[in-house]
Amino acid sequence: MKKHYSIILIILFTLPLWNGCDLNKKEIPNLADIRAQIKEYHKSGKYDSDLNRIFNRVNLEFSKITSKENSLVVFDIDETTLSNYQFGLDYDFGYNEQIWDEWVRQKKAVAIKQTKDFYDMIISKGYKVAFITGRNTNHYIDTKENLIKEGFTVFDTLITRRMDDLKSSAVTYKSNERNKLVEKGYEIVATIGDQYSDILGTNHGMQVKLPNYQYIVN
Repeated sequence: MKKHYSIILIILFTLPLWNGCDLNKKEIPNLADIRAQIKEYHKSGKYDSDLNRIFNRVNLEFSKITSKENSLVVFDIDETTLSNYQFGLDYDFGYNEQIWDEWVRQKKAVAIKQTKDFYDMIISKGYKVAFITGRNTNHYIDTKENLIKEGFTVFDTLITRRMDDLKSSAVTYKSNERNKLVEKGYEIVATIGDQYSDILGTNHGMQVKLPNYQYIVN
């Protein structure tokens, strides 16, 4: 079952014929242009189209297997289960820890429809669900309430990152937490995330990579 699903989309940048620079050198993309392209990617429906294509393939794979009592699907949260795209729009895709904390407290993140539909399907078939997020333990209650508010009401566990474990890589942190779940008796069927660091490492099962052009977490 260790199959790797990923769709890698390339954003193309169009350079002017003359920009005052050496035309033999690759021009660095302008940040304003990148922001505009991210907005267009979402506004045009391409983001939804890519999600639909990914989950159509995942649904096909899940139709070939039968859940066991201990079958578990692991989800990341931000840009996987819940969308913070409005936060990006509000702050021009910048980041400030205090502003982010307030966003989390307000529980404004909304369910990503394609992920929610898939979640509903696997719950109906008896799969267990675990959420492993890079959000820290200070965000646990608000994150749990946000998930429930957006319809993710059934899950075995929500794992947030301990404050004393913020320096290790996301791959290490998430692998360690999945290992603990396996030690408890779960069989991880699939891991779904918007970052490669969500799905790499150990005990991941089927690896499902969703698109995210707003940021990278290593």
